Amino acid sequence: MKAVFDKFPLSKIVYDLVKEFKFALASKKASSLSRWIAKAAEAGIPEFDKFINGLKKDYDAVENAFTLEVSNGLAEGTINKIKLIKRIMYGRCHFDLLRNKCLIHDYN
Repeated sequence: MKAVFDKFPLSKIVYDLVKEFKFALASKKASSLSRWIAKAAEAGIPEFDKFINGLKKDYDAVENAFTLEVSNGLAEGTINKIKLIKRIMYGRCHFDLLRNKCLIHDYN
């Protein structure tokens, strides 16, 4: 990796920023998020600027993801499974069969 970083210095900056973001997320501290945003903004990389703008638009939710232990991932996954089964069954039967298929899918 050192050879890549020597030849492409921007890749070292990107690597360091991504690594710091990972550690900031693992640390569960909102202050580390704001420091990372400031540091990434200073880098001046357009892709990171777009990412930072997205973070800033919904900063409260991102901050909660950093600080809280709970998430709605289980509910989102269940909804996604139900929608998939519904799409597969489109036009075939009524709600009773959809319900039974979802229950069987969860059981397995």
